[in-house]
Amino acid sequence: MISREVTIKNSIGLHARPATFFIQKAIGYKSSVWIEKDDRRVNAKSLLGVLSLGVAQGMTVTLIAEGSDEVEALDGLQALINSDFQV
Repeated sequence: MISREVTIKNSIGLHARPATFFIQKAIGYKSSVWIEKDDRRVNAKSLLGVLSLGVAQGMTVTLIAEGSDEVEALDGLQALINSDFQV
């Protein structure tokens, strides 16, 4: 299991469209992937879970992955976040 902190720079945070892109990317990995904010951890492959965190611009979240492609999962998700969710 590995984890990494990332800051959401997108102007609307991790809502609706960016959340959908994030989830689609997470689903592409075999590993279990979670996103954690404060003391809440949700499945990063669940739209309702991700939206329920209410992640806004400038917030820092922790990405957690466990599985055979955990490094690739976190690298890919971090790249998506850093690209301002440009797919």
